[in-house]
Amino acid sequence: MIGVAVGTMALVIVMSVFNGLEDLIRGLFASFDAELKIEAVVGKSFMTDEEWLENIKNLEGVAILTEVIEDNALLDYNGNQMIGRIKGVSDNFLDQERFSRGYFWGDTTLGTELNPAAILGRGVGFFLSVNLDNVNVPLKIYYPKAPRSAASIDPSQFYESAVLNPVAYFSIGERQFDDEYVIAPLFFVRDLLKYGDKRTSLEVKVAKGYTIAEVHKRLKAHLGEDFLVKNADEQHSDLIRTVQMEKLFVFLTLTFILAIASFNIFFSLSMLAIEKKKDIAVLKAMGAPEKLIRRIFLKQGALIAFSGAAIGLILGYLVCWIQQSFGLVSLGISSAVVDAYPVKMIWSDFLWISVAMIMITFFASSRPAWIASQVDTVKEI
Repeated sequence: MIGVAVGTMALVIVMSVFNGLEDLIRGLFASFDAELKIEAVVGKSFMTDEEWLENIKNLEGVAILTEVIEDNALLDYNGNQMIGRIKGVSDNFLDQERFSRGYFWGDTTLGTELNPAAILGRGVGFFLSVNLDNVNVPLKIYYPKAPRSAASIDPSQFYESAVLNPVAYFSIGERQFDDEYVIAPLFFVRDLLKYGDKRTSLEVKVAKGYTIAEVHKRLKAHLGEDFLVKNADEQHSDLIRTVQMEKLFVFLTLTFILAIASFNIFFSLSMLAIEKKKDIAVLKAMGAPEKLIRRIFLKQGALIAFSGAAIGLILGYLVCWIQQSFGLVSLGISSAVVDAYPVKMIWSDFLWISVAMIMITFFASSRPAWIASQVDTVKEI
């Protein structure tokens, strides 16, 4: 019973931690990504016009539509250089509750047309040694021009350049964003990259009173087959799928360990069947059928397993609740977005653990129950 309880408790805790990690990843991505993102099926950009954009804005359930131009560029600050990801966004970008989780330092503004500003990922700012208080040193952005047939010895002929005023840092705890991204005004990136009316994506915030799923379906129907409409999970499908696969394999592994622990039930019931041969023979002599004998031993196994499983489920719930409420077990990372291991209990996990225990118990008890039912009454009495 103790062995089953410990195994069940471990299964509840580990599954809840994976749920917490998955929920944390979704929350961190939600601080940077849109609820829905529109991209071209073919190519990295697509043409837009005012009428087409207005039609999308006026769709039922669309609250905010943000235009985006995104590409790699060379970043230079006071002689420090790196390749980063510059993301040009329209003015309503910060209206989509961006950076609601994580950390943010500085001004929540993208400047003006005369003095465009940039919000840097914390890793970008640290790598370039950006000083937000020093307004005299701008952030220089370099982007390669389209290749020309004529050769030139002037390096400036091969790239476009412009400057931004760094005004803020953001950090959501994901290196893919913190260490690469620079957020800039749409007009700045459009002119630097010579995109004109082209956009790399559109980001949509769903209006209150509507679900993401129904607006997602409405956008797909409106835009047709030339565009992809991705929800938050689809924007990072590989990572989410990886976490879910890890959770599945951990569940199978710990269930296998529980199955091994159930050998205790098998051997206990087998020894009980050997010790109680005379009692079984007496029962059979009094008219007890083999079905009754098998049921007695199956119930004995069920009592052991279900008691242990119930204790394990309760203990697992208590441990997870304590971690959720007080964060006793720390991640041990000072710069982490959360201090303690995230935990999230899902009742379907408790259901699947219980189903697994029922199946394990049945298979562990069935053989000893059959052995007990085959006792020779004449021989034993």
